[in-house]
Amino acid sequence: MAFHHLQRLTSRHRTRASNRQLGALLAFVAGAVNAGGFLAVQRYTSHMTGIISGIADDLAISEVRLALSALASLLSFVAGAACTALLINWARRRQLQGKYALPLLVEALLLLGFGLVGAHLRGLPHLLAPTAVLLLCFIMGLQNAMVTKISQAEIRTTHMTGVVTDIGIELGRLLYWNRSSERNDIHRVQANCDRLGIHLLILSLFFIGGLAGALAFKHFGFSATLPFAFALILVATPPLWQDLRAAHRHRLPPASPAAHE
Repeated sequence: MAFHHLQRLTSRHRTRASNRQLGALLAFVAGAVNAGGFLAVQRYTSHMTGIISGIADDLAISEVRLALSALASLLSFVAGAACTALLINWARRRQLQGKYALPLLVEALLLLGFGLVGAHLRGLPHLLAPTAVLLLCFIMGLQNAMVTKISQAEIRTTHMTGVVTDIGIELGRLLYWNRSSERNDIHRVQANCDRLGIHLLILSLFFIGGLAGALAFKHFGFSATLPFAFALILVATPPLWQDLRAAHRHRLPPASPAAHE
């Protein structure tokens, strides 16, 4: 039962329910990684708007080195998103069940890598900070692109600006007073409560994940990434296991006629 439920989360056959369940899980993970990453390197790694503004500010005050560092973060985020597109399209061409699970597995392995890198470079902050920032930006780009593709851009999990904006829009529609003459009018304003609910869920889980990630990093250091990485591996495994079994069956030689005599 649990295996089949996990399989539906990352299966190539998508439903609104599975999109939302996966989006909720990944919002929690993104919040944890973003907050824990800030405690590790004093920088949020999913906030591309702030990074781009920072590049402009740094150039304006002739801080070219800082501008180049921020540009590297931006390019790392873009590379993560591009990696997701490459993995999904590669798997789609081969009709794999795990085309959406592949980016999750890569994200999990990179989170494990972040924990190992952080543990080994803790005494070398001049190496730890840039390496960790680039790695986390890549992870955030990878995850955001994956959720965007599976939900047709309905759900975003690594940054909350668009989510909060959509919540405000739906609240404005909910509070709008329609005159009685507009009840059957094409101009009648009506809130999409279903959409409002999913955005509130994503926002809440991002916050809860951030709190959990910050507390975990505070008490356990870089090893705090381990449970989040293992959770992603658990979710990614069922469809990938199905693909491995199918590949193994195709490699088996056909039974000889003598075997049936």
